[in-house]
Amino acid sequence: MQQETVIVLDFGGQYNQLIARRVRECNVYCEIYSYRTDLAKIKAKNPKGIIFTGGPNSAYLPDSPTIDPEIYTWGVPILGICYGSQLMMHMLGGHVTKAPEREYGKTLVDLDTSSPLFDGLPAQNVCWMSHNDYIETAAPGFQIVAHTPNCPVAAAQASDRGLYCVQFHPEVMHTENGTQILHNFVYKVCGCAGTWKMDSFVEHSVQALREKIGDGKVLCALSGGVDSSVCAAMLAKAIGKQLTCVFVDHGLLRKHEREQVCEVFGEGGQFDINFVCVDARDRFYTKLAGETAPERKRKIIGEEFIRVFEDEAKKIGAVDFLAQGTIYPDVVESGLGGESATIKSHHNVGGLPDYVDFKEIVEPLRDLFKDEVRQAGRELGLPEYLVARQPFPGPGLAIRIIGDVTPEKVAIVQDADAIWREEVDKLPMEQRPSQYFAALTNMRSVGVMGDERTYDYAIALRAVTTTDFMTAEVTLLPTETITTAANRIVNEVKNINRVLFDYTTKPPATIEFE
Repeated sequence: MQQETVIVLDFGGQYNQLIARRVRECNVYCEIYSYRTDLAKIKAKNPKGIIFTGGPNSAYLPDSPTIDPEIYTWGVPILGICYGSQLMMHMLGGHVTKAPEREYGKTLVDLDTSSPLFDGLPAQNVCWMSHNDYIETAAPGFQIVAHTPNCPVAAAQASDRGLYCVQFHPEVMHTENGTQILHNFVYKVCGCAGTWKMDSFVEHSVQALREKIGDGKVLCALSGGVDSSVCAAMLAKAIGKQLTCVFVDHGLLRKHEREQVCEVFGEGGQFDINFVCVDARDRFYTKLAGETAPERKRKIIGEEFIRVFEDEAKKIGAVDFLAQGTIYPDVVESGLGGESATIKSHHNVGGLPDYVDFKEIVEPLRDLFKDEVRQAGRELGLPEYLVARQPFPGPGLAIRIIGDVTPEKVAIVQDADAIWREEVDKLPMEQRPSQYFAALTNMRSVGVMGDERTYDYAIALRAVTTTDFMTAEVTLLPTETITTAANRIVNEVKNINRVLFDYTTKPPATIEFE
């Protein structure tokens, strides 16, 4: 039976992934494609519905992104959002022009609640607007179902044709009942059954992996992060001893991280697999000695990791598959799944590694968003401390140490970071930041401890809230949490006599220090 799917067609909008995530939260599977995608490919997906995203262009300009009008004849419901709504109106005979007054931010919108889109919503709803153009006149056959004082067509529908458009962004948190609007679209308009659930996804994926791999051998690089851990757990459930996981301790992990990974995946752990833990700490420390430039540190660690993994792969010999924890944002951001500019190149989506003797790559998580990966981990029985683990950069603590990296400095950061996370974790879940960690500055300053003068390092504490990690706000934690952590760090961690709190947003700063 074909899985019911809603397709998001990306016209260069910044919220393309967010739309897909919101649809999936309604238990309906959703994929993102560029508006340039051959329509035959979209049609072959047999979509239950299609969503046009926003975008930075003006629909009435000749070089702006557009779509083959054939799509409106399929009888498949379409929802246009922001630019997507203007494009639909422009193509079907409405009038789109520059707005006399730009609308940006939270706006009170009057809704016609007889529309299936707004069923069950209040007659007035706060929505997030972000547009310079507006729909002055709706296309023939369309009924206006929402407006604001400055926007005569905030939403319109041709319900007999299954065509709907909204000028605002229902996918962002700032729009009240936004998820309900998308829920109404996929259920009341598209007639979806809502069969996309994580327990059935895990079950089907395990079965598919068994069929694909057969009696082949699989090699998986296990970092201890969420993605690689869930990837390994899914493969372990599917093929057991046919899987070999290689975990490299480069000496730059968080406190107790190695022990936690070995406890779950190693001998006597939850999974009956071949598990190799490589203690490569000295190799990495030797290579990093005296190096202070952030990019050089990253490059050294990346290259050395490949060398270590290569050495272990040679011991294992030829394998049939190399497993990678690629997830859906990696695919989209690498330009393979949407229209938005390639934000970063991901090693696990680009060229295949040439240092391992294998036939094919297997990526069991490549259709999942991060929150779905965590849910899959829970379904597979992974412990919460692994599933809920915060993002952690590949170079590890090396980029949370300003300047050169030594075993002594790593120990300082590990201890300070463990205390900071322990104190923040005492807060209720809803008060906790998206990411929080300690970093070691290269600054030394004078202090007094036990009536004696000290001259030691300063630790910086970071805590940010973000949905996409592209931008981040500083999390204003309770003063007591910060001061308790600072007092503990100064008292319990050697060579620290000062604690700073980083109040910088991203941008202009990055979340990590280097």
